[in-house]
Amino acid sequence: MSDPPIQRALISVSNKAGIIDFASALIQNGIEILSTGGTRKHLQDAGLEVRDLSEYTEFPEMMDGRLKTLHPRVHGGILCRHDQPNEMELIAEHGILAIPLVVVNLYPFEETIAKRDVTLELAIENIDIGGPTMIRAAAKNYRFTTVCTSPAQYENIIKQIEERHSTQLSLRKQLALDAFAMTARYDRAISRFLSEKQFSAPKPETIPADVNQPPESFRQSLVRKASLRYGENPHQEAALYEAENSQSDDLIAAQQLNGKELSYNNLLDLESALQLVKLLPGHSAVVIKHNNPCGASSQPSLRKAVEFAFEGDPESAFGSVLGFNAELDLETAEFLVEPGKFVEAIIAPDFTPAAIEVLTTRPKWKNNVRLMKTGPLTRGTSRFEMRSISGGLLVQNSDTLLEDTSQWRVVTDIPPTDSQREDLQFVWTIVRQIKSNAIAIGKETSLWGSGAGQMSRVDAVDLALQKSGDKSAGCVLASDAFFPFPDSIERAATAGIKAIIQPGGSRKDEEVIAACNQHKLPMIFTGQRHFKH
Repeated sequence: MSDPPIQRALISVSNKAGIIDFASALIQNGIEILSTGGTRKHLQDAGLEVRDLSEYTEFPEMMDGRLKTLHPRVHGGILCRHDQPNEMELIAEHGILAIPLVVVNLYPFEETIAKRDVTLELAIENIDIGGPTMIRAAAKNYRFTTVCTSPAQYENIIKQIEERHSTQLSLRKQLALDAFAMTARYDRAISRFLSEKQFSAPKPETIPADVNQPPESFRQSLVRKASLRYGENPHQEAALYEAENSQSDDLIAAQQLNGKELSYNNLLDLESALQLVKLLPGHSAVVIKHNNPCGASSQPSLRKAVEFAFEGDPESAFGSVLGFNAELDLETAEFLVEPGKFVEAIIAPDFTPAAIEVLTTRPKWKNNVRLMKTGPLTRGTSRFEMRSISGGLLVQNSDTLLEDTSQWRVVTDIPPTDSQREDLQFVWTIVRQIKSNAIAIGKETSLWGSGAGQMSRVDAVDLALQKSGDKSAGCVLASDAFFPFPDSIERAATAGIKAIIQPGGSRKDEEVIAACNQHKLPMIFTGQRHFKH
């Protein structure tokens, strides 16, 4: 049969962004609105004519809203197959109205459990029951029912309704896939949270999200989330898979608000940006190029942080990926769209509406820059990470725990000043995310030069000093592993470096310390190496 006309919609949303304009457009196209509780009040307060779902079902909401949409008149209208005469006769006989459009998004469970003070009781009450049931019913009946689970889908749905008073089957299929992916993610978040609350012990064959020892064996269930245009290079096929134990602030769970399809390399760079900003304090920004930070800064404001981050290596910053650990605001967005700047993608906990407006409407940015919203970030969590080798996997704890600075030792005659120690802690955090051999040089909690992926530590020092140039004077320097010889210290001192941080542990440590003392350079041993291969 042809696409069923949409004459009625059920709207019940937790995220009310854009819902008034969407519902207004539906009403203008002659579509009756059924709605519940807070959504109904929100729409009626805006002056829209909405029918109370309880009036239609002749059954009141009860149990503090736990029971309101679980009713045969709701699900019969969603699930009925319009090409089956007997089903259409049945719903007519029982006073059930067809509901060809279901607009539902869910209680904010992931946002709720991200709060530090969340209780089990509060989390339980934010487990949506009616919402997922309606979504799954509508998605199952995609041949006849359009399911809408995100404000990002409103525009396409309205456009087709205005053109044809219905939606195309191709759109309904895609919306159904999106719906099932969303409910699957929602259920995984609930399962993970309850497991953490010790509802049950983790299965021995699975890898839990937060671990200490790799298990003897495990199974990892992965679901393909997207087919990518290609891999690292155009001749390589690639796809993106989601793990069953992904977290709410993982890259895989981030919501794309704007921009073109993400590439394989975009995803790798976004992951590096995300993991680094999770370690940084205050308002921080990082600039990632080819999976290495070429700029980074922590400042009193996000605008100031991104300004300093771009100053670290302005040439490399063109076509980069950016990461932020706080909501991206209008001032920051206006800096980013200044002439001469261009970025591939941005990841942040959130974006203000004004920032989104700027980033998605300016020339060269509209429909290009990929905006990724993670929601609240968690700091200092560890999990297993996996990398493939021929015929198997390498598994290790991720190097994402916050540093225990109480274990650091000043090994030189002169200790660092308070401001130097703050800068040392900053560059020590940054060097963890630079490919080995790695050197980071910085000042004023900003990265001014990095040496990444060098076979010799001296070469890494030379490269970092070359990148920082005249800014080297007065900076501090971090090395991801020990200095095997004092030659790097000599280069750093000549360039004007004022303090050094490194793990220590070389057979030549005493010579390296002596070189620092000779040049009156404070040096800290952290006792912990941070190779990143």
